[in-house]
Amino acid sequence: MGSNLSINKEIEEYINNNSVKLHPVQKEIISHNEELGDIKRMQISISQCHFLHLLIKSSKIKKILEIGTFTGLSTLSMSLALPEDGSVLALDKNHETSKVAANFFNKASQENKIKLIIAPALESLKNLNYNKQKFDLVFIDADKENYKNYFNYSINLIDKDGLIVIDNVLWHGEVADVNKQDKLTVSIREFNSFVYKDKRVENLIIPVGDGLSVCRKL
Repeated sequence: MGSNLSINKEIEEYINNNSVKLHPVQKEIISHNEELGDIKRMQISISQCHFLHLLIKSSKIKKILEIGTFTGLSTLSMSLALPEDGSVLALDKNHETSKVAANFFNKASQENKIKLIIAPALESLKNLNYNKQKFDLVFIDADKENYKNYFNYSINLIDKDGLIVIDNVLWHGEVADVNKQDKLTVSIREFNSFVYKDKRVENLIIPVGDGLSVCRKL
């Protein structure tokens, strides 16, 4: 049986250099985040930018909900892949990083596709459910303790064959280490088990970036 390739920095750079080219503003966001210190870990990886781009294009996604925006790299990556009549509704509670993200969206001429709601995500999700909103794709990359809550709200916001993509599900590989019992690792481990057992979806964990779980509603 074949085994998965271990990705080091050289291979990652090779992949990025031979994949979909980044937009200049995507590169600008990455450079901006490099100056932020440890908090830059909240950014998705370049390989995840490429993956989301092709997923949206190939699945003909038009309407996206994002839970967790940070400085906007994932939002912009998804928006750039959408057709002109596509849209991204981005949820985040941080006013400062949302302001930074909005500036990048304007610079990339994507502000017409992207709407930001700055409020606690669970509050926004309750409103979206109440108003019976629907999306083709939900991307979750926010506080890990609420992943299960975000997922349960999101499942009602997509129809059959709709997609939910969740970031950080491999958590630097620590989810597979039984000796790691800190709160966040346990939370993600329990979430992965919950999704695996959930009869409403079929899912696949992909070792891209810090791990993406791709779920299709049945």
